[in-house]
Formats: sequence, C-alpha cells, structure tokens
Amino acid sequence: MSNDFVPEAAGLVQVAARAAREAQRVLAAAPRGVKDAVLEAMATGLLADSATILEANTRDTERERAAGMSPGLLDRLALDEPRLAGIAGSLREVAALPDPVGEVVDGSVMPNGLRVRRVRVPMGVVGMIYEARPNVTVDVAALAVKSGNAVLLRGGSAAQESNAAIVASLRRALESQGLPADLVASVDAAGREGARALMHARGLVDVLVPRGGAGLIRSVVEESTVPVIETGSGNCHVYVDASADLEAAVEIIVNAKTQRVGVCNAAETLLVHAKVADTYLSRAAAALWEAGTTLHADPTAHRLLRGPAGASGHGHLLVEAAEEDWGTEYGSLDLAVAVVEDLDRAVEHIRTYTTGHTEAVVAQDVAVINAFVAGMDSAAVMVNASTRFTDGGQLGLGAELGISTQKLHARGPMGLAELTTTTWIVEGDGHIRA
Repeated sequence: MSNDFVPEAAGLVQVAARAAREAQRVLAAAPRGVKDAVLEAMATGLLADSATILEANTRDTERERAAGMSPGLLDRLALDEPRLAGIAGSLREVAALPDPVGEVVDGSVMPNGLRVRRVRVPMGVVGMIYEARPNVTVDVAALAVKSGNAVLLRGGSAAQESNAAIVASLRRALESQGLPADLVASVDAAGREGARALMHARGLVDVLVPRGGAGLIRSVVEESTVPVIETGSGNCHVYVDASADLEAAVEIIVNAKTQRVGVCNAAETLLVHAKVADTYLSRAAAALWEAGTTLHADPTAHRLLRGPAGASGHGHLLVEAAEEDWGTEYGSLDLAVAVVEDLDRAVEHIRTYTTGHTEAVVAQDVAVINAFVAGMDSAAVMVNASTRFTDGGQLGLGAELGISTQKLHARGPMGLAELTTTTWIVEGDGHIRA
C-alpha cells in the first residue's frame, strides 16, 4: 500500500462508517425476535438469489484460476449449491442461539446497598478485512446482527463479485424486515486503500478483525489505529503417542490433513512417538498417499517410509524435510512428518513452531493426555479428535468471525459473545460517596 491515503477511498469508508453507526443505534434497541426474523429472511433471500450468487462466484473462481490461485485458496473461494445451502443453514443456526445482548455476566449487592451488575452490550461497528472467503461475508453479518452490531466488510478482490452479490442479498433482507440496509455494508469499491482507511477509522469503527494470510494479519495489527482482534495462521500439529489407538490415529490425521486443505484448522505437521513410528507411519502414509499427500519427512521418518514408498508406487510423494517445513502453513496436500523420542520432544517441537491455533494429541494414556494439554499454549487443543473441529459451527457457535490466537477477551473460535463488550450498571437509592 502507498504511504498516503487515496482521498476517495477514505471518504467512502467514512461515509459508510457513519451510516453504519446510525444504523447500529436502531438495531441496538431491537428485541431478539426482530433480529431472528432478519436472520431467517437473510437465509431465505440467499437461497432465492442462489443463481445470481453462484454465477458471480463462477466468474471469480474462473478469473482466479486463470491467474494461478492455489488449489487450497480456490477451494475456499468456491461456492456451489450445497455450500450455499450450508451457509443459509448457519444463519438459521445463529437465529436459534440465545441473544447475548442484555445477558448479566455477574452482579452483586455491595455492603452499602448499591446493586451492581455487568451486562453484555454490542461492540458497535465491526470492521472485517478478509480474503477469498465469501462464506465469511455471511457468517460475519449473521453474528453481527444477532449481537446488535453493524459490520463493514472489505472482502478482497478475489471474491469481489461473489461478495457484491451476497451483500446485496443481505441488505435486501434487512430492508424487508424494516431495518437499515447499512447494518451490512461493503467497502470493496474503495479497493486496497479502503482496507487502510478502515484501519485508520478510529472513532467510527469500534473493532477490526483481519482474517487471511499471515501478511494481511501482520499489516493490520501493525498499522491499525482501530483496536484489533488478531486471528492467526494455522500451523496445526497432530502428535501420535505410543499409547494411541493407531487405527483411530490414521483416520484422524487423514481427516485433519485432507478433508479441506485450504482452511486454517487443517493439520500441517504430524509427530509420531518412536516406539510406534514403524508400524504407524506405514499405515498413515498409505492412506495419506492415496489422498495425494506429499510427506516432508525428517531423516528417521524418511528412512522408515522409503521401503513402503517404493513398494506402493508413491515414492514421488515422499521428500526430505527442510527446516522451513516445520514452520509452514501449506494450505495444500503437503504434510511435515517427524519422529520424536517422547512426549517432551513433541511438546518442545510444537511450542517452537506453533502459531497458537490448534494442536491435537492421539493417546490412551491419561497422564500423557494431561501433560500434553498442560504443555500447550494454543487457542484449542484436541484430544483424540481431528484439528478440523476448531470451528465455530462445530463447537456450537452457529458461525464464527474467525479463530483468534491472541490472549485478550477473545480466543479460539469467535462467536456472539466475542462481538459484545460489557457495561457496568450500578443502582442506588440516593447513594453518595463519603
């Protein structure tokens, strides 16, 4: 980005932000029934507009495929009828969740008789900067409306036509229920400078959430004057212990790596205890190779796998790992593999290379499980389960704003509660402070 604002971009964002603030005041007073009716109208509208949305998405994906976008990113970008139906379903799931606004977090009566309670209230105007994820457009809108917020979206050029069609549908649904369309607005027309203008809209935008690659997140965190909830990249690990159910461990790593390779909760590194490495790696490698996965193996794993690789005809999917493999979020059918002497070496490796997203342990030994969980410093830890479960929908949030890897009020999948703050309400009977 350039060092100077483009005046038109800054002006567009400021106009949109002011309109969003006015619209949010209307929504803040709306009861749950009104918000749920809007979410239902949004779901119905998306399905009614599916032909237009999918045509726009086809244009986006064809353009980006021709430009050389990676298969993982293309998978995140692409929509089809089942995915769109799932997105509409997530709107209805959010509608069914309790309304966080007005929830009493805690309260007490002070010795002097003051009645004190802390209550959830909306953040206000939420800014979102993200890349190649049209589903995020809907997820953010759903969570924002249910939690009483307005949202400004910068969805990036890769999904520009998809996002435009989706935002238009969502805005029509808002108006159909008597609410301001400006509760959901895009600033994509302002281009890259629109993202920078969002970062500097302090006083108009209350919180900013970046979701995308490491470079995008870093630039927002470092440049923004608006408070940022930091999401992170996902260099996720799976550790298979000597006590593991090896059959289950094969299924877990195949699911964690291959179900969807372009998502941040896909596994990128497999660590295997030396005592079961020979037996387990041959089974796991066969299944991973069958799915087309290239294994970047450390010297021990490479030696153990050379025989099965040649015998199975998958030798081209086995390479020697380089140092950079351990810190890489591939977003593709690639997996780093290492054999470790024990649990302590596994924990040490993870803490050296993790991005703080999700780690998994496959083990039957309770002492190992407890030690692994205690040794992690990540937003989510899976025990005998795939890393793919770090997801708002899978964990009962209906949808998610992203996966926060910071340690402030929001960590892990961000749902409705993470889009609220709190207000202290103090009631007295003519109390004055002595």
